[in-house]
Amino acid sequence: MDDTEPMQPVFRKSSRSGAANCNCVELAGTPGHVLIRDSKRPDGGVLRLSKAAARALLEELRSK
Repeated sequence: MDDTEPMQPVFRKSSRSGAANCNCVELAGTPGHVLIRDSKRPDGGVLRLSKAAARALLEELRSK
């Protein structure tokens, strides 16, 4: 692998998501950021959040 090529992020889906055809998101970590995408449309858009923003989003979702 050439060191000048950026590494492809490794997306993961929660083990709690259950069925393969559910409406889920996948997350990938990169230095300083968290990437979020739709598991049914992996070639679609990707939401890129700072780690602080991703943490705040998760805290807000857990509080609901």
